[in-house]
Amino acid sequence: MTTLAAGTIAALRSEHDTLAAAAATISPDQLKGPSGASDWTVAQVFSHLGSGAEITLAALKAGLGEIEKPGPGFNQSVWDRWNALSPEDQAAGSVESNATLVAALEALTPEQHESVQINPGFLPQAIPLASFAGTRLSEVAHHSWDIRVALDPAAGLLGDSATVLAEHLSGGLSFYLGFIAKPDLVREPAVVDVTGTPYRIVLGEQISFTTEPATATATFDGPLEAALRLLVGRLSPQYTAPGIAVTGNVSLDELRAVFPGF
Repeated sequence: MTTLAAGTIAALRSEHDTLAAAAATISPDQLKGPSGASDWTVAQVFSHLGSGAEITLAALKAGLGEIEKPGPGFNQSVWDRWNALSPEDQAAGSVESNATLVAALEALTPEQHESVQINPGFLPQAIPLASFAGTRLSEVAHHSWDIRVALDPAAGLLGDSATVLAEHLSGGLSFYLGFIAKPDLVREPAVVDVTGTPYRIVLGEQISFTTEPATATATFDGPLEAALRLLVGRLSPQYTAPGIAVTGNVSLDELRAVFPGF
């Protein structure tokens, strides 16, 4: 049986290999062009992923006791260095940085998968390795989509990533939606079933993505990956495939407002 930690690391490997293949074919003009992230070029998304991999690796090594915990100015120094690179170097460096992080995660033993706890740097305490890797997968899966959708407007999240991310969001990373959702924009409470899955989006004073039983008041008709993109503001009309719809006491546009993304 594959554990959540092992499945998450395997999904990170697939994300890396897919993005590395895309980076090998992307043109200089495409690097400087718009991405799925509204405020960033494709190269800037590569830079964000590369710097994020470097920061995540430092947190991992510190948590394992291999290095000292980075100081308060560490993240900014990494971002400044990456921001100064050319678009081409941002893309190439991102692939290399991600490869190093994934290899470090793959080197962990099954025992470490269950015993190690790491603080990703933005939480008050350490979290299990599975959740730590899940925070990175959430970042990589959606920002990888930001890059791939610039090359293929019909791109979706990778299937394995969507499956693993849904498990994280309904479990150990349920707090994520508290960071990015806007509960004050909920017009009335709703429970939105995601068709063909055990998952539902619950809207109220608090917002959750859950498998807990509840009477549905609305239905999201579309694949799981599209529902996950909705939660992070990546299901704008431009990137909504024909047939994806929401029926019931909440509309797709209302859900887009509640989940503006990052």
